Amino acid sequence: MQLTAPADGRTAPRTAPRDADGMAVASFILGLLGLLVLNVFLGPIAIVLAAVSLCRGTTRRGRAYLGLALGVADLAVLVIAMQLSSTISWSL
Repeated sequence: MQLTAPADGRTAPRTAPRDADGMAVASFILGLLGLLVLNVFLGPIAIVLAAVSLCRGTTRRGRAYLGLALGVADLAVLVIAMQLSSTISWSL
């Protein structure tokens, strides 16, 4: 953990970039997992995590964009599967 020195002399932890990097990786993993199971839940979570990590300035922008794309793909797979099965849910 890196420490920064504010103007008043105290040291404060600087965890925002590290947290954003973790969110980008989590977004990628959840988006990838969502293609197989629970895409109705994991897709939106992957999208939100990717968006937040990009707003916080992650250094892993590629992973965040992949997580965003996979989250959208999760929802697209859900919609396509629902249309093919003519139900509001789907299973393999």
